[in-house]
Amino acid sequence: MLQTFKLNIKDIQTKITEIGNSLVSANSLILKALKDCDQQKFCDARNKIKNINAKTDEIDNAIIKVLALYTPEAKDLRQVVAYLKITNEFSRACSNTRSFIRGFIDVCNEVDVKTITEYTLPMQKATLRSLKTTVSMINTEDDDEITELYEEALIEENKVDDLYEMIERDLVTEANDNNDFEKYHKMLRALRKSEKITGRSTSIANLLVYVTKGGDFHK
Repeated sequence: MLQTFKLNIKDIQTKITEIGNSLVSANSLILKALKDCDQQKFCDARNKIKNINAKTDEIDNAIIKVLALYTPEAKDLRQVVAYLKITNEFSRACSNTRSFIRGFIDVCNEVDVKTITEYTLPMQKATLRSLKTTVSMINTEDDDEITELYEEALIEENKVDDLYEMIERDLVTEANDNNDFEKYHKMLRALRKSEKITGRSTSIANLLVYVTKGGDFHK
């Protein structure tokens, strides 16, 4: 029974990793799309996370089956419960990514290249690094490495938060000076979704620390 349980958990872990990698691929394409407002790359990014909710539902059903069949305890139970929460966080991160793509397609051609280069690219780079770090934690078993990766994810989240605050302040000033508030407001609304992606990423990283060390679900 223990071997079957481990095989089921490994399969769930693999499927969660696949969703994480799809999210990383989508945000990597977004970074490329932002450099020249490439509509096709934005669409390709969106396709990378197509039908994610169906995939997370499938994983959730597998997790519930594991809970019913094996009644895991201690660390095994923490892992299963954490995975159930992680699928929800990935689903919401994908939703935020789709919203970011949709919002930025609407505004990208209205904003000059300098604005995108100065504000949006650094923020998206930090978001992408956060996601890559978190996804790498899923299959990491060493406790010390998990902790180090979690700290790296926190650093990237803080960068995104700081960048967003700077962007918000500067763009509001710029919008007032140019009487272009609507255009910059759209951009800020889209970038707010990018900030949320990083927040979801850190929540997942926190859950992965919980698997190995226990403690609280929250930071």
